[in-house]
Amino acid sequence: MTVYRSRHSLHGPLTPDRIVAVPLPLTRRGRRGYRVDDVDALLHRLAYELRERSRERDEARAENRRIKKALRRWQSAEAARRLGS
Repeated sequence: MTVYRSRHSLHGPLTPDRIVAVPLPLTRRGRRGYRVDDVDALLHRLAYELRERSRERDEARAENRRIKKALRRWQSAEAARRLGS
């Protein structure tokens, strides 16, 4: 697994509770809103986490399909062997 690196990096995997608790500093001089760099950094991190989780899910599904195929082949071979005995 690749590790995301950023100067705004949060350590460890993001969870819904951690995302809600992310401290986004307000802009200077009391203006309304958040600093664009901080919001962009958080959005990039979220996108990265989602891509990684999607990739890991796809790999797990592919491995699951591979294992199921192997099991089916083994079961068919075993059934054929028992019928031939």
